[in-house]
Amino acid sequence: MKTVPIILLACFLFTNVANAQFAASKDAQYMAVMKAVANYKIDDEETLRQVEELRNNEKFNNKLQKMLDKLSNNRTKDTTNRRVLQILKRAGKELNDLLD
Repeated sequence: MKTVPIILLACFLFTNVANAQFAASKDAQYMAVMKAVANYKIDDEETLRQVEELRNNEKFNNKLQKMLDKLSNNRTKDTTNRRVLQILKRAGKELNDLLD
């Protein structure tokens, strides 16, 4: 009789772990969709010339580098990093839902 609560507790914990892994997998999927769509659309004939001009624009590149310097892949607790990830995941989810 004592094993039933232990088994139920183990099932509950396993379900929580599985749900967390599924959520992390979905987040990774949304980020991958976001990156793939962005890369694909950058090569769109309507934007490719403008993107190339920006890549050669020193002022823009300096500004972009300053923006990227505010980010870190190591500090996920940082408010800016957390917010950027939320935006990217939300955009990736919307793209995934639209294109799927």
